[in-house]
Amino acid sequence: MLPTLLTAFYLCFIADDQYSTKVGFYVRSEETESAESLLSGLSSLSGTSSSDTDVLYEYIQSQALVEKISSQIDLPGLYSKPAFDPVFAYQPDGVIEDLTDYWQRMVKVSYTSGSGLIQLDVRAFTPEDSLMIANAIVDGSSEMINDLSAIAREDATRYAREDMAVALDRLKSAREALTTFRSRNRMVDPDADIQGQMGLLNSLEAQLAESYIELNLLEQTAKENDPRLEQSQRRIEVIQGLIERERQKFGIGGQARGDEEADYSTLVGEFEKLAVDLKYAEEAYLTAQAALDAAQAEAQRKSRYLATYAKPTLPQKALYPQRGILSLITALFLTLLWSIGVLVYYSVRDRR
Repeated sequence: MLPTLLTAFYLCFIADDQYSTKVGFYVRSEETESAESLLSGLSSLSGTSSSDTDVLYEYIQSQALVEKISSQIDLPGLYSKPAFDPVFAYQPDGVIEDLTDYWQRMVKVSYTSGSGLIQLDVRAFTPEDSLMIANAIVDGSSEMINDLSAIAREDATRYAREDMAVALDRLKSAREALTTFRSRNRMVDPDADIQGQMGLLNSLEAQLAESYIELNLLEQTAKENDPRLEQSQRRIEVIQGLIERERQKFGIGGQARGDEEADYSTLVGEFEKLAVDLKYAEEAYLTAQAALDAAQAEAQRKSRYLATYAKPTLPQKALYPQRGILSLITALFLTLLWSIGVLVYYSVRDRR
């Protein structure tokens, strides 16, 4: 009876009143689908994110949040306001681990995994302190969810930006290589240049045919020492030399337009390789650009935020400590101990 009376006396005359502020919130995930998904009727507009709620549940009870809120408001000072209450008040000389343990006593977290709802029972020794701490918890939780959402958006677009940078560098290299080829060989398009050379070669061959005809006619009508025969033969030799020189440009060992020795087949092969590289780089760049746009659009459509369905309000009545319930529990517990002690006493006495 004496410990029960002492407990009741302490609860009624020494322990300070504690005010409780109720808060309820959950993590809302808004996912707006694309137009095609909306038209197909397969879109899910919104929902709750259970994994984020699990993280938030642990964060509210963590030392990180206690340190964050304690840097904004004086938690040790708020929790040590009672002049003399060694049981329910906080000892201000404690370290952060002691404050975190006391925080878990004063902030009760209830989490329903199925619905994703989090309910808080925030206690303090004044109504204003209870409301202030509850608002600080809501602000800190909302900031943490916003950070998670920003990290998720960054992760969704980081790889797409890296692919975009690689594709852009490849496109620049391909264009620079093609520009260097054109400057070195002084030609924009080898195909057009070859067509011009083929036209010149065909014209020379036509002139060579005409010269042979003229030579045959002179051989039939002119005398052997006729100077026109020698002139016609020299004309044929000059045309043949020009034709041979032009044909060498299409074979091995001919002189190209640049300073380096190269034939048209080598130039065309190099140009086609560079053109294929450029085309592949352009297609890869367009693909990377489309992937980046899609990733950014997808990241913008997905967002998380903290939805408060029960906002903190200023309490009007002290609900804690529950003096009657604690006194009754103490009495029942002591009665149980007393009964066990009596049973042990009589059992030992009967054996003697």
